Amino acid sequence: MKNLLSFILFFLISSALFAQTGKVIKIKDGDTIVVLDSKNNQTTLRLAEVDCPESSQDFGKKAKSFTADLVALKIITYKVVDTDRYGRSIAKVYYDNKYLSAEIIKSGYGWHYKKYSNSAELSNLESVAKSKRIGLWADKNCIAPWDFRKNKKA
Repeated sequence: MKNLLSFILFFLISSALFAQTGKVIKIKDGDTIVVLDSKNNQTTLRLAEVDCPESSQDFGKKAKSFTADLVALKIITYKVVDTDRYGRSIAKVYYDNKYLSAEIIKSGYGWHYKKYSNSAELSNLESVAKSKRIGLWADKNCIAPWDFRKNKKA
């Protein structure tokens, strides 16, 4: 029991050490935000585990607006988990004790990005939104952003 408590305490302290906070100063699109930290450094964060419609795609503007409604000008906590090919930090973003990517998927404004995430919870949230035809799932012919980007290049 003592070992378990020690492990939990170590995990919580480690997680807290790697988490950062910042104020959301810009919403670039549904899955990309810009934060300002306490030292006035701006960081572009690509949300982990979710892919929203492109700005020029159906529901792209609605996804951006949805994200803005949730976090614009708020202080958020984030944990960088990777860097993408454009140099953006990929991060898990939390606000008001909620996981932003989960809220986007649950509300039908983004896809669970299964190529980079194996979260059963996010997959389930997407399935529920899809079955209830919430958000972009109201469109029977919605195109995943990765397919949209691929078709645009062709």
